[in-house]
Amino acid sequence: MELPTQTFRVTRADLVRYAGASGDFNPIHWSDRFATKVGLPGVIAHGMFTMALVGRAVTAWAGVPDAVVDFGVRFTRPVVVPDDDQGTEIEVAAVVKEVTEDGLTRLDVTATCLGEKVLSQARATIRTPR
Repeated sequence: MELPTQTFRVTRADLVRYAGASGDFNPIHWSDRFATKVGLPGVIAHGMFTMALVGRAVTAWAGVPDAVVDFGVRFTRPVVVPDDDQGTEIEVAAVVKEVTEDGLTRLDVTATCLGEKVLSQARATIRTPR
């Protein structure tokens, strides 16, 4: 069973706020000049910010935050965030892989940006919504 896709917009302003909250002020997250100098296509979102957005989707599917039992991802491709007011979008989808007898639902999660997967091995386990 597929769960409803959720879409999150990411702008440079979001990256600034996340940098302040996380303390990660690496210039690859705010300077095009620096990002391209180190071989990136441009400024990229923090990996943990991307993971947090996917976590928001998992929490929404679970219904309540404390229903998320396990959540993990691997980062495969950076989320490039253009320097405009539109930013970019991350689309998060999931498929129910298993519902266990002890009331857990295992999800395989997919996160894409511009049609490209940005995470791999993204999985979550939630207490089965009632």
